[in-house]
Amino acid sequence: MVRYINVRTSARTELVDITADVQEVIAEIGLEEGVCYLFVPHTTGAVTINEGADPSVRRDIIKTLSQLIPRDGGYAHMEGNSDAHIKSSLVGASAYVFVEKGKLLLGTWQSIFFCEFDGPRHRRVAIKVLG
Repeated sequence: MVRYINVRTSARTELVDITADVQEVIAEIGLEEGVCYLFVPHTTGAVTINEGADPSVRRDIIKTLSQLIPRDGGYAHMEGNSDAHIKSSLVGASAYVFVEKGKLLLGTWQSIFFCEFDGPRHRRVAIKVLG
């Protein structure tokens, strides 16, 4: 069964730490050993795993993506969010994390982030576990 977590973003571009929400789903399901798959069903959102301890890492990621893929890049797509589509494609719509002893197997500094590139919005992240 697929479970969903809701994410409410407050800025056009934002990385939201969803690690605790994902861990809560793992606990509710009762998964002790397996794999947790995450999927973002949005074309201007993504999911990534990176450092969660220092918020400047999130700011650096956003800044660098914005420099590489500017909002006003002369794109053909007329909705004004082409940069968001490109960023989503580069970061990716899915990730997976192993689960051991009922806990997400993340590194000491790692967190799971929903990446908003066209907000603020209400978003969902789909979670499927196998174990």
